[in-house]
Amino acid sequence: MTIEKTNQINALLDFYEPLLTGKQIKYIAYYYREDLSLGEIAENYHVSRQAVYDNIKRTEKILAAYEEKLHLYQQFQQVNQQTEQIKAYVVSHYPEDTKLLQLLKQLESIEE
Repeated sequence: MTIEKTNQINALLDFYEPLLTGKQIKYIAYYYREDLSLGEIAENYHVSRQAVYDNIKRTEKILAAYEEKLHLYQQFQQVNQQTEQIKAYVVSHYPEDTKLLQLLKQLESIEE
């Protein structure tokens, strides 16, 4: 499992978690957020490793399908990128404009 995939799944989970079932959330969160192995999750829930694996793979596909249709994570990334560009421009061209810097700070706090 690569760090990129882990980060992507965690980001998608942040956006689409409310759309998943309780079991889907538990298995995928333990696997990607808590870094538990398939065996550990299976032992905790008294199911087979294969059942955990199948659930996680199915949930990954569901998350990808939500993103493909809704694009919430993609839009979030675009907004963050634009905000960083605006921030860099303001800091380099208007470093003394306290009102503009305050508005930027408010914009960044909304994104969190």
